Parts: sequence; structure tokens; C-alpha cells
Amino acid sequence: MNISYEYYRIFYYIAKYKNLTLAAEALCSNQPNLSRTVRLLEHELGCQLLIRSNRGISLTPEGEHLYSRVKIAVEQIQAAEEELNTMASLQNGSVTIGASETGLRLLLLPLLHEFKEAHPQIRIRIQNHLTSQAITSVKQGLVDFAVVAVASFGDIPKSLKATSLVRFQDILICGNDFSALSKCPVSLANLKKYPLVCLGEHTMTYRFYDEFYRSHNQVLNPEFEAATTDQILPMIKSNLGLGFVPEIFAREALSAGEVHRIPLKEALPYREIYLVENKERPLTIAAGTLKNMLIKFSAQNFSQKKGN
Repeated sequence: MNISYEYYRIFYYIAKYKNLTLAAEALCSNQPNLSRTVRLLEHELGCQLLIRSNRGISLTPEGEHLYSRVKIAVEQIQAAEEELNTMASLQNGSVTIGASETGLRLLLLPLLHEFKEAHPQIRIRIQNHLTSQAITSVKQGLVDFAVVAVASFGDIPKSLKATSLVRFQDILICGNDFSALSKCPVSLANLKKYPLVCLGEHTMTYRFYDEFYRSHNQVLNPEFEAATTDQILPMIKSNLGLGFVPEIFAREALSAGEVHRIPLKEALPYREIYLVENKERPLTIAAGTLKNMLIKFSAQNFSQKKGN
């Protein structure tokens, strides 16, 4: 059967109120239209649903059975409509984000306070991932989108949609014990004499620097491997070795004289932060709103740092 949902909706209100006048008022319709619709529904189903008498309207056994099922469907649809209206006004909902540390600190953290002030009812869940893990979470539908730093667009699967947000460059820094290196440019070849702090081999950052070293006929051989980017700066402050970090991460320590920038003879390639989403999963209203704010925020605050 291919019976219009409207037929069932009208039957639902008549069965609910057992009164044509009240049902017509609820539906903003008229009694003749409702009576005609129920007759059509009874014809389509091949059974009588309502009994009309001087005492009002009652349901036949078939009508009672149909109402018990239609009631669930109509009320679930009404609840979904109300929820969507609430979400559309951003009075409810949640956003789940996968983020690499660079994406989190450079873009998400500065923006989330503004987003929450504008939309306090929206819940935010952040999953702090390695870039590869965050991308996998997008593919599997575990997050609404991811904000990650990658060496190139080719690091993101073609099955996903990627929007470039920020183009940035790391700097090489050292602690006070190695401060003499900050006086003049140093080559990668000369850096072999000093311990290096780097992320582990399973990270895209390690792969990025491995390729950078190889492009200059050098071998990346870190003496210390950190589990997260946040661990690198304290290790450098403690004079365990030299390390590459985004400049914004080291800015405060540089100003305080806790670390020193080492000029490098070889030019470091740029990296980019991308917003990555699943083409097959449309964003919720809340997630789409946050996405648009991220794009606008990056354009306003990092336009000079992005490539053409």
C-alpha cells in the first residue's frame, strides 16, 4: 500500500480526541475534510476504523490496533521535528571534534570560548588524537570533523573533504645549555653533533622531518622521542636536546629566555592545518556552525600565513 502519511495523521487526531470538532481545530481544518479523509483511509485498508454515534466517536477493534501503532509513529515524528527546530536555533545539540595538538592549540582553543559564549547549550567533545587517528575517526564517523596539521594535501584521503585553514612553519629551538647555537645559522649536517627531541616514528610529524632530512641527504636520528607535541618544549627547556616546534608554542618561553631560536641554513617547508570531514555524512547544524566559524576565524587571524 502507498497511503499518504496525512491520512494517518488525521486519523491519529480523531482517535486521540474522539471528537471531530477538536480534531479539526488541532489540524486547522474542517470536519467534512476530516470525515472524507477517514473514509478514504478505511477504503484503502479495507476495514472500518471509527464508529460514529450520537454519543460521539469510538474506535473499532481494527481502529484501536491501528491507533496503537500510528500514535507511536506520529508522536515520534513530532518529537523529531521539535528537536530539529531546537537544533536549528542552536539551543541543543553537540559537536564532536578530532584534533591534533597543533590544530587544537592554534585554532580550536582560541575559538571555542567564543563559540560557547554564542551557543552555551551546545556540548563540545574534543578527542585529542594523532593526525592519522583523527583522520580515521572522520572516516569511521566517530567525529563530526577533524582539525589536523599535515605536511601536504596528499596526506588526506581523497574520499574525505579537506578545507585548508592555516599555513604555518616550525622553528628550531634549544635550551640555555645550547644557546650558543642561536648566534648564527646552523646546517642540518652540523646538527648531528647535538641531541634531537622529536615525536615518535608513528606520527606524521616524524615522517615530515624524516623526508625533510632525506631531501638534504641527512638522516633523522632523534635521541629523545616524545609521545606528544606538548612534551617537546619541556624536554628542550630541560636541555635534553634541540627540537622543532610551531613558533606559537614556543613564543612565551622565547620571551622569557627559557629557550632560544636556532637559525637554520636549510629552509623548513610549510605545513598546513586542515578541517577534514566525511563527504558521506552531512554535518549537524551545530557542527556546521562551528565549521563556518573556524573558517572565518582562520581567514581573519591567519590570512597572511596561508598560501595562495
